[in-house]
Amino acid sequence: MTFQSINPANGELLAEYPAWDGAAVEQALAQAAAAAPAWAATPLTQRCELMRRAAAVLRERREALARTITLEMGKLRQEALAEVDKCALGCEYYAEHGPAFLADEVIASDAGKSFVAWQPLGTVLAVMPWNFPLWQVFRFAAPALVAGNTGLLKHASNVPQCALAIEAVFRDAGFPDGVFRSLMITASQVDGVIRDARVHAVTLTGSEPAGRKVAAAAGECLKKSVLELGGSDAFVVLEDADLDWTVQQAVASRFLNGGQSCIAAKRFIVVDAIAGQFLPRFQAAVEALRHGDPMNEATTLAPLARPDLRDELHRQVSDSIAAGAVALTGCKPVEGSSNFYQPSILDEVRPGMRAYAEELFGPVAIVIRARDEVDAVRIANDSRFGLGGSVWTTDSARGERVARQLECGCAFVNGLVKSDPRLPFGGTKASGYGRELSLLGMREFLNAKTVWVR
Repeated sequence: MTFQSINPANGELLAEYPAWDGAAVEQALAQAAAAAPAWAATPLTQRCELMRRAAAVLRERREALARTITLEMGKLRQEALAEVDKCALGCEYYAEHGPAFLADEVIASDAGKSFVAWQPLGTVLAVMPWNFPLWQVFRFAAPALVAGNTGLLKHASNVPQCALAIEAVFRDAGFPDGVFRSLMITASQVDGVIRDARVHAVTLTGSEPAGRKVAAAAGECLKKSVLELGGSDAFVVLEDADLDWTVQQAVASRFLNGGQSCIAAKRFIVVDAIAGQFLPRFQAAVEALRHGDPMNEATTLAPLARPDLRDELHRQVSDSIAAGAVALTGCKPVEGSSNFYQPSILDEVRPGMRAYAEELFGPVAIVIRARDEVDAVRIANDSRFGLGGSVWTTDSARGERVARQLECGCAFVNGLVKSDPRLPFGGTKASGYGRELSLLGMREFLNAKTVWVR
């Protein structure tokens, strides 16, 4: 098998890489295992300095890395540049805060001295998706490596150039050999790596079926796992929302990255009192989006990353329309293109439709009407997913009250849901478990060792 790097905007084959055989996988695992003890023993100040160098390398290669992201998975160039910047900020954040996060936590007890010492688990395998091909990796790698773990990356098969570019960033920043490796392996090889005794934990961002497989393998081997899976985030518009701001943010939240984001707003739950004002403005803004070459600054809507993703999205939309949903705008593939889908709004979505129950991963906003605030909260929580959600109102106290009622890992008031190195990130229900980022994200892959001294 080969991993193909294909430009989603035009179908051009950019590069091919052969999948590793068993010998190559064994070599990488042995290298990571050999590097782990010395890396854990490396002074924390030195690990933090290397992470600062990684941030510097990211900034030096900003244009080249953004170009690779855009060409390989189709992200708009400006969004790709922002992604590289965010990775650098994440590296700097953990380089700065690592010493405080890893400091012993003194606890009073019957001992003369007792405390919690935070120690690395060993080697962490990361199974990562293509939609944010750099950020998803760095948000695991920056805290894990600063903490003294080594990292192995199994990246999505359609972004092999990004996988190799990330490994090069750490190598050229001066990280020792084996501390971070990108594994050019297939999905079928992941189970064997998880079960290898030299791997101590696994983190996955991806689909629910993939998460179930990874969690099952990790659980059988009694290894720690963190899962960030799909989402169908609610965007709750209350009757006192600032329409201009809300519409602007609604478009950004749904159509950023071509709508291919787990924390994109997907279900627009609008109370009846404001629906007649919100929807025409929202529709006009959506219809103003323009697809095209993602390297072109005039393009405002990116392609889907692969043709099969576009085809599945259209099946979900078509099935929902057949069940009674209304195509307010778009809801069809762009003619003459294998990967572009029209910016779309699917209105009058109700229980029993695929669009109501499933995650739509692409540029389609679904609208669900609510009678009032109470009904809006009920609808928002009537989902098997629980990643993020947002509330839109000019009354911030009201917004906070509603946000507390949402069954999700991240609730935002008058702001689109986003990940931030300073804040814990993760979901509940079918959106996974565990947390990334902040202090909590670093501690997911640490041994909280109690030390008691008489």
